[in-house]
Amino acid sequence: MRASNAMTKFVFVTGGVVSSLGKGIASASLAAILESRGLKVTLIKLDPYLNVDPGTMSPFQHGEVFVTDDGAETDLDLGHYERFITTRMKKTNNFTTGQIYKSVLEKERRGDYLGKTVQVIPHVTNEIQEFVRRGAGDEVDVAIVEIGGTVGDIESLPFLEAVRQMSLKMGPGSCAFLHLTLVPWIPAAGELKTKPTQHSVQKLREIGIMPDALLCRADRPIPDEERAKISLFANVHEFGVISVWDVDNIYKVPRMLHAQGLDELICAKLQLHTKPANLGRWDKLVDEVEHPQHEVTIAMCGKYVDLSDSYKSLNEALRHAGIHNHTRVKIEYVDSEDLTPTSVANLARFDAILVPGGFGKRGVEGKILAAQYAREKKIPYLGICLGMQVATIEYARHKAGLAGANSTEFEPETAHPVIALIDEWEDPDGSVQKRTAQSDLGGTMRLGAQSSDVKPGTLAHEIYGNVLTERHRHRYEANENYLDRLTDAGLVISAITQREKLTEVVELPTSVHPWFIGVQFHPEFKSTPWGGHPLFKSFIHAALAHQAERAEKVAA
Repeated sequence: MRASNAMTKFVFVTGGVVSSLGKGIASASLAAILESRGLKVTLIKLDPYLNVDPGTMSPFQHGEVFVTDDGAETDLDLGHYERFITTRMKKTNNFTTGQIYKSVLEKERRGDYLGKTVQVIPHVTNEIQEFVRRGAGDEVDVAIVEIGGTVGDIESLPFLEAVRQMSLKMGPGSCAFLHLTLVPWIPAAGELKTKPTQHSVQKLREIGIMPDALLCRADRPIPDEERAKISLFANVHEFGVISVWDVDNIYKVPRMLHAQGLDELICAKLQLHTKPANLGRWDKLVDEVEHPQHEVTIAMCGKYVDLSDSYKSLNEALRHAGIHNHTRVKIEYVDSEDLTPTSVANLARFDAILVPGGFGKRGVEGKILAAQYAREKKIPYLGICLGMQVATIEYARHKAGLAGANSTEFEPETAHPVIALIDEWEDPDGSVQKRTAQSDLGGTMRLGAQSSDVKPGTLAHEIYGNVLTERHRHRYEANENYLDRLTDAGLVISAITQREKLTEVVELPTSVHPWFIGVQFHPEFKSTPWGGHPLFKSFIHAALAHQAERAEKVAA
């Protein structure tokens, strides 16, 4: 039990040279090691862009939007955090420059500053510090704060100044600084170059921050000679120059950092006396990943196939499900815009088909074709959010006799709006009911965790039991006015929300199809490597069964 008078310590993680070096994985890995030492840990992500949150940003620009239980649309790094440690993330664990300035300006308009000139220092930097403290809360031993962007970016300067001030105010033993930087291999010279790291640390020191450790990213382990050189020129002890090389499995990173003493260094800096780290479960996890007994190939039919970060949590959830089925899961991305009535037959070679979530009309008809092909050819199918909606549209068109059925998101004047906006529905008495609050964009959005009752005797009940609780991020729903037509045609509505009575899961009876299910929520947000997720585990199990059935037919 944490002492009531204990003060939360902070580890600030910065980045240099280039983005996408893996600050999120490094931060989550350190948190995992500290947690294995018996500490209660949380993580906070500071994003320097002016958007209030990533909810309106293109996946091509930002990658996946991760959703927390309390309905926050956050950076994808929060997904890494939840997969590596037991602490669940909340709205307060991620904030942006946009949120900071919004809060400051609201205070100025209310007169909270008593007529003073509002400036970056102290008003913006004080606000950042307040947000950091709020994100850390009072119940954790260590809060690891990841600062987005790279040192030298004008956008990041207020964040760096704020954490420099925090460290000064809190005093010795309260804060530690980690700096993640690049040590590139130059093929023409045949050597690793330390100069980018030297300049990055120099820039950080100009701001007033002296790193306690450097996480040096490279495509290979950094030899001791280069580590000594970095130590000398960056003014960081050699034991604080940590080599972080490319690995084929992110779950190897905690062991890599621990083996070089990073957690010991941080505990010493923060004056924390803990039990030794125990990374046994991480070692078992890595061993399971590297020694699978089977392999399946999943077709993921989406429109963001050129950027795997768009489906980061989904990829990891499939990987976790593979681990618990002793199976390596290979994912092949299929651009739904390329699927036609002729080319869709190429999906026959896959062990299962998955249609992920998404927004907008582009590629939708291809996704509908994928759902139809999976249904008719009895290939295991999992539709997530939009993937559930296209499966519903497909069934309405081809099995329920609703020609031209569609979603009002894609065809506002469709004759059969089997999918529609939440606030477009009417009760039997004709009164319009709004089932969710208005979002900042002026439209309805169902966000965060919500519970549903599951129908006994269904595949969903076999997977979840009586009640499921999952996270949502969508505007459109299955239109309740068409549910009787769909169920009469054989579609099973197997889960309905407890509050609004909205459709959460649709499926085909196992007597008709071995495994076909669509879910309105995003189950990938709750998957971890330790327990996996029951829906994805069942999906991979079905893929294995389909693979075995095909092999038997070939042998016969």
